[in-house]
Amino acid sequence: MWLVFAALSAVAFGLRGILYHWTSQKPINRNLMLFGVFCTGVVITLSLSLILQQSWSIYNLVGIFMGLFSFAANGSMYKGFAVGKASLVAILTGLPPVVVVVLAYILWGETLTILQLGAFIIIIAGILILRYSSDLSLKQLQGAQWGLLTMLFFALNDLSGKQAMLFEAEIFPTLFMMFITGSICFGSLWITGKRRVNQTSPSTKAVTELIQVQPWKESKTFFWGMLVGVTNASGMILVLPAFKLGITGLVSAVIAMNVLFILLYSRLFLKEKFSPREFSGICMALAGVILLRLFD
Repeated sequence: MWLVFAALSAVAFGLRGILYHWTSQKPINRNLMLFGVFCTGVVITLSLSLILQQSWSIYNLVGIFMGLFSFAANGSMYKGFAVGKASLVAILTGLPPVVVVVLAYILWGETLTILQLGAFIIIIAGILILRYSSDLSLKQLQGAQWGLLTMLFFALNDLSGKQAMLFEAEIFPTLFMMFITGSICFGSLWITGKRRVNQTSPSTKAVTELIQVQPWKESKTFFWGMLVGVTNASGMILVLPAFKLGITGLVSAVIAMNVLFILLYSRLFLKEKFSPREFSGICMALAGVILLRLFD
């Protein structure tokens, strides 16, 4: 059953990635949009926790760490793409499951059978092939430190979710703590950035407006973020049951396959053709999931 939850979570995160990709082409304030994304999570998880009358405990505070790690991972990823090679950062952002497997073994003694390990390697290899770029060179390591931080923080986010489930913390109160923490972080960044812009001299503002496309209104940006947040909240709601029932590293690997849905979107709607490398990566990743189902 964990595989079903993980696969559905990958679908939700894939839809989120598609919406993020579309949004990145628009003149939009990223921090305000992500503030809206996390606010949707706050509303959904608080409502469900009250409707289902889930109990609140000190273990729900693990969600605070999940929120901080998610915030740090997103910040590191965007910084890496801004200052470094996109191909290098993309590869590193596909490796959190490897970190998860190692740390889950150290923390909880979780191990994989030989067959599960083989399926795990096939999935990770498929993901890396999908993210590999021919212009990648070891001589071009700009942004590598941000990519490594992204990998680490996403892995820590997964491990925090698993730890919450080991504590038998209720899902929705825990996720509420995660989303409220992320909302505070992204909201604070947005307010800080807004104040910095307001302190800019009028002449500089005028020049900036001339060379930039008119940005979305703040209300439009926030509510668009809330709409995107439905996919993010859905993915997280499915993640925790998967971690509760399955082996942490395998769940993390299946969820990382959300990149397949972004590629499918680019093929169907953007009319981009799959290269032989991408097609082989897709086949490997899917084969790994099928093997996991057989060996589960």
